[in-house]
Amino acid sequence: MTERPGAVTHKGRPLTVMGDKLKPGDKAPDFELATGLFSLEKFTLADTGPKVRLFNVVPSLNTGICDAQTKRFNEELAQYGDKVEGYTISVDLPVAQANWCTASGVDRLKMLSDYRSMSFGDAYGTHVKEVRVEQRSIFIVDADGVIRYIEYVPEISQHPNYDAALAALKEVVG
Repeated sequence: MTERPGAVTHKGRPLTVMGDKLKPGDKAPDFELATGLFSLEKFTLADTGPKVRLFNVVPSLNTGICDAQTKRFNEELAQYGDKVEGYTISVDLPVAQANWCTASGVDRLKMLSDYRSMSFGDAYGTHVKEVRVEQRSIFIVDADGVIRYIEYVPEISQHPNYDAALAALKEVVG
């Protein structure tokens, strides 16, 4: 597994990210994520279906920036109806994700958890080794499974570039 020392920082402290850094044009890698704490079912890329997909990746929903980021993308997805499937991926336990969604009114993004194996983090290059969370990032995957937009936010305590991500999403949807 590729290790990328210093690929992300937290309040200026360099951290190591596991997995290759993907780029637009790459085929979206498969993954196995949890949708429920006690569910043995695994959610994979194939389960996302043949639509444009937005993967909103956050370290933990219970932090201010992750909370704001997820709410923002949840609101923005309203304009796309059924043309876009939105997913938030974190290492929060599925029950914590569900409780957060209920308390926050988030209903357009499906919550997926990488708490079991860091499968998504390793495949998409977002697994922060030292603290076992995801690097804040955005991936837009087209209906053919090709990554069309990526942002790896270099500092965990910063917001992603919402304008760039939303412009890319609009372009991919057409």
